[in-house]
Amino acid sequence: MTTLLPAPTAPVRFRDLLGSEWIKTRSLRSTWWTIALTVLFVIGSSAVASLTDKGAGGGSGAPEFRPFDAYPPAGYWTLILVAGCAGALAVVSEYHSGLIRTTTAAVPARGSVVLAKAVVTAALWTAVGAFVSTGSFLVSRAALDGTGAAVSVSHPGVLRALVASALLAPVCALVGLGLGVLLRHAAATVVTAVFTLLMLPTMFSESARWSADVNHAMVPAAWKRLVQSWEPDPESLGYAATVPGSWIVYVLWPLTAVALAVIVVRRRDV
Repeated sequence: MTTLLPAPTAPVRFRDLLGSEWIKTRSLRSTWWTIALTVLFVIGSSAVASLTDKGAGGGSGAPEFRPFDAYPPAGYWTLILVAGCAGALAVVSEYHSGLIRTTTAAVPARGSVVLAKAVVTAALWTAVGAFVSTGSFLVSRAALDGTGAAVSVSHPGVLRALVASALLAPVCALVGLGLGVLLRHAAATVVTAVFTLLMLPTMFSESARWSADVNHAMVPAAWKRLVQSWEPDPESLGYAATVPGSWIVYVLWPLTAVALAVIVVRRRDV
């Protein structure tokens, strides 16, 4: 009697996981509508801020970069909100639909699945962030042309502000993704992401050292310092963040979120 053995299956390669996650992402029309509306709003806010800046070009001398015309907080707070929630929903939607059980049955290496999601999410929102950041700068420059405040990308402070604004989106998206894996509930994850990324920093001022240290460890404060092209006033009563420390915040938040997500997903059932 002949025993039929199951045909051996090839191990799933990481690039196959990347392809699968990319198909899941691009097949949702809501992804592209969300990105399109976010891009329009953020770049539009830069245009409005630049056009309504009555003080632009009011002085004399060399052109001066006006970072919060090109990168207004209202527009980029919205980018933080959308990117964080989109990163969270990229994971939570699979838990809600039950698709995560199919995914983990096909790929028992749950940590690899989370890493693939993180890579695709980071790549997508880096592209969005780069487009938004570049568009914001170009729109602001066009609006300020002739006022003495339109500067080139080689002007001191411009490149750092452009890069920091471009990376803001993937940083927040990865934080949201990590929270999604940890909480696995849509409402709880979105509320936690909004609270952590936007509301928590407002609770800590720069008037006391310990409070300033907490504030500077938050993503919005790091972005604000990196966009700011002038040095803090040494006579100010507040404690200012540093540029190197702000870049460290940009690195630690997404790395910590993804690392915790990988550890947690390996230790518990889906």
